Amino acid sequence: MRHQRIAPALFLITLLSALPVSPPSAHAGSFAVEKGQFFLNGKPFRIISGEIHYPRIPREYWRDRMIKAKAMGLNTICTYIFWNAHEPRPGTFDFSGDLDVATFIKTAQEVGLWVMIRPGPYVCTEWDFGGLPAWLLRDPEARIRCNEHEFMEASRRYLIRLGREIAGLQITRGGPIILAQLENEYGSYGNDKVYLAELGQLFREAGFTIPLYTSDGSGLSQLEAGALPSALPVVNFGGGAQRHFENLASFRSGIPAMCGEFWCGWFTHWGDQSFGGADIEKQRADIEWMLNTGKSFNFYMFHGGTNFGFWAGANFGDRYEPDITSYDYDAPLDEAGRPTAKYFNLREVISRSSGTPPPAVPGSAQTIEIPAFLPDAQADLFAHLAGPVGSVQPRSMESYGQNLGMILYRTQLIGPRSGKLVITEPHDYAIVFINGKRIGTIDRARGETALVLPPPDSPESRLDILVEAMGRINFGGRMLDRKGITDRVELAGVTLMNWSVYPLPLDHGFLRSLAYDLPDSSTGPAFYRGSFMIDKPGDTFLDMSAWQKGVVWVNGHNLGRYWSIGPQQRLYLPAPWLKRGKNEVLVLELQGGGPRQTEGKAEPR
Repeated sequence: MRHQRIAPALFLITLLSALPVSPPSAHAGSFAVEKGQFFLNGKPFRIISGEIHYPRIPREYWRDRMIKAKAMGLNTICTYIFWNAHEPRPGTFDFSGDLDVATFIKTAQEVGLWVMIRPGPYVCTEWDFGGLPAWLLRDPEARIRCNEHEFMEASRRYLIRLGREIAGLQITRGGPIILAQLENEYGSYGNDKVYLAELGQLFREAGFTIPLYTSDGSGLSQLEAGALPSALPVVNFGGGAQRHFENLASFRSGIPAMCGEFWCGWFTHWGDQSFGGADIEKQRADIEWMLNTGKSFNFYMFHGGTNFGFWAGANFGDRYEPDITSYDYDAPLDEAGRPTAKYFNLREVISRSSGTPPPAVPGSAQTIEIPAFLPDAQADLFAHLAGPVGSVQPRSMESYGQNLGMILYRTQLIGPRSGKLVITEPHDYAIVFINGKRIGTIDRARGETALVLPPPDSPESRLDILVEAMGRINFGGRMLDRKGITDRVELAGVTLMNWSVYPLPLDHGFLRSLAYDLPDSSTGPAFYRGSFMIDKPGDTFLDMSAWQKGVVWVNGHNLGRYWSIGPQQRLYLPAPWLKRGKNEVLVLELQGGGPRQTEGKAEPR
């Protein structure tokens, strides 16, 4: 995969020169769905869009990615809006930093792009719980994505608050937002039309007056279950465009024909043999056909970015399948925002169809390499436990008020001290210890629920079960995916009682409490702290191939998970999160074994 690059000194100049001379007017305009087509300010308009998600990209790079969208020939960008990131606790909202969606949308307008929003409340997108807040799962009777009172009241609070942030950025009020999606692929989940209609009313109550649309697969059953008479139905697919549009036309005629998601890549699970993707040469005929027949469409993804922190979701086919940290998606822009061969291929197709040369493609900043370094300090995880919660039996992570991270369950063995240990169910990756000694692991992704405890070395036997939440299921009927131990633990057929439970959200407060010693080769989970020096920040990829399984922070920023089973071995580290001089790296290694070498690479693999 080749990338166009320029020297770092020229990067800012090139970026600024690519800005439009005159951004769109801030005067109120109109966007309408009538007479079988879209009308923008009274003139026929065709949407050529690309998907790009603000939480997956440092805000310092938003403008760069959008300029490259414009340079590929796009006139619109599309983004989901991530409820669980914006409302981490009921009634507490965050629209700051990389979650400043209003600034993201304003930036698109400055660059000269229109915006489609997809506020959900459910968004899927390989994101934890499909964008729904984990605190919904505290209620054992919780129901989601339906006209159930508690869910609708929570959705209403979110949408009303979101409206305060961005309703003023609709085209009718001088902004760039022209369309809003209602729910997401609902026809693949449920058939509660009352829910969809009520949700549409909530959108209006929140101040969204622009046209609404629904997005589903093109199967008749999906469209029937997921569409509303008051919203424009569009279809999602990755090939066979003509057939899908014929299905849409047979469902509802006289409407603008649009592909809400044209999958020009794909996602990747931990343990996959290779990274997901799609051959754009095989899809080129579909793209040319859509362009030549006047169809509107949205490339999913134009730029995927990264599932920073603990936000990567999971799927469930015949087994649990957690997603990797990278959301590169084999998109036209790679994870670091560099144009790929696919980008230039699409740019040529769009330009030839429109007959108008797109703007020049700005260069990308040079990536850097960081020499290998070793951690110089260590903090054992089990030495920093505080504030246990007593539970007669284990409960899920959510019931203790925890959304993300890990959780430790501890009990003293009374009665059986060896035999078959069965966890019902471990969500998602459990490490079992007796008196601090690691016995083995239980991996949900492998369908495991049990292991054998050997006879203990002493009469006093403390059982520890550390459970890592690897991402809530984001699609399908198994979305009520609570984390930790979801029911009970048995040893030799006896249900174990009286647990001390330690929530481990691994947030900034917890990390600040760590006390470090010199590193050693302990077998338990531990934090390893190290540092490296650089003269000038640049994007890089931290190579974690010497490590086994865990999480990485750099200068307090959570880069996400690593795991030796691959296929991802390097974590994207954006330049804005680095600084000249000393940079601190913190690694939580779950498998123990002492410090290992880390280095920065210029390429992701």
